[in-house]
Amino acid sequence: MLPFAAAAAVCSLLAVAADEAPVRLVRCGHLMAVPGREPLDNVTVVVKGDRIDAVVPGFDTRIDGATEVDWRNDWVMPGFIDCHVHLSMFFDQTVRPRYTTESSELVAIKATQYAKVTLEAGFTTVRDLGATDTNAIFALRDAINKGYVVGPRILTAGHAIAVTGGHGDSTLGYRPGLFPEQTPADGIADGPDECMKAVRAQVKLGADCIKLTATGGVLSTSSAGLAKHFSDAELKAIVDTAHAMGRRVAAHAHGLDGINAAIVAGVDSIEHGTFLDDSSVKLMKERGTYHVPTLLAAQTVFDNAAKPGYYLPMVAAKARLVGPKAREMFRRSHEAGVKIAFGTDTGVSEHGLNAREFGLMVDEGMKPMEAIRSATVVASELLGIDKEVGTIEAGKAADLVAVAGNPLEDIRRLEHVAGVMKAGAVIRP
Repeated sequence: MLPFAAAAAVCSLLAVAADEAPVRLVRCGHLMAVPGREPLDNVTVVVKGDRIDAVVPGFDTRIDGATEVDWRNDWVMPGFIDCHVHLSMFFDQTVRPRYTTESSELVAIKATQYAKVTLEAGFTTVRDLGATDTNAIFALRDAINKGYVVGPRILTAGHAIAVTGGHGDSTLGYRPGLFPEQTPADGIADGPDECMKAVRAQVKLGADCIKLTATGGVLSTSSAGLAKHFSDAELKAIVDTAHAMGRRVAAHAHGLDGINAAIVAGVDSIEHGTFLDDSSVKLMKERGTYHVPTLLAAQTVFDNAAKPGYYLPMVAAKARLVGPKAREMFRRSHEAGVKIAFGTDTGVSEHGLNAREFGLMVDEGMKPMEAIRSATVVASELLGIDKEVGTIEAGKAADLVAVAGNPLEDIRRLEHVAGVMKAGAVIRP
């Protein structure tokens, strides 16, 4: 490990008495302040209020009124970021009847619990990419921001934007007349004009980003496959409208034709990317498109498809196809140097198990430090919040995670975090 340098530059901090904001001195045995750089040994992170004030060598720093967080025996790194979750959903075998029986209030209460276990697992920021009940997800985001409930920082897309009858049309497979006619306000859009209106409707509701379903999906009750759904003109309308309104765009995409069309249209990230090929990789590198592989979701649906009756037959057929292909896709993308941001599609898998994605990424050739970087530095850049989170540096939000043991030697240590701090508040222990 490299020694911590430039101590003299922060000496003046040691004599500064605590102001009105609470002060915490986080004693770190090993600190990955900026994942990708050499870790630091025996340092103190000075936290004032919800911000990191300084990173100081040694454990001698004293500030009047400060409390200590003892992570001297742990490895500490920035709070993790999951770029693809569904906090208001859980796709088990009861999902279809639940959609017709659960109230918006119950969905919101369950989402609050899902948010809590996600934060306790070390994920201090998430991007929620599609909710069937936007009232629930927007209320949860706002309640967390105001401190009413405990959960990660949430950026949410509201409704995913989909074609009629496509992946994202939540009325698929139900009898006609059971639900009201779906409109652009519900994310269902056909033709460029409706696509523009759907984007504007989500922004009006309060969406932080836009999610579109460029292809079919595994869990939709459809035998229409995994190929392209939107026309090129529709994709361009969605992306151009979102960017004009200051929102980044994530594209759910499995089939090759939909992946490449979405990249050409200018989306900011490809989610899944199961059947990408060398042409997709070339386009992503040329255009700076991020890839969010969601290996945990692919593994989960593949495993569940082996359970008799867990999925409807057309869903199980797609799940069996996607599972093995996802690993090949990830290796191709990673080896080519595409920018990979961490994302799990949790909600497909059980909430709170997000860190299992790290092990799957490392199993397929990514180095442990690269995997950690994908969930911190790279993820924050994709979401456009790298000035706020992603590293442990002065001025940023005090989001920290501690684990017992060296995750660079065993990445699966990240599945069992020992400590979590979000915005200066100690969540665990």
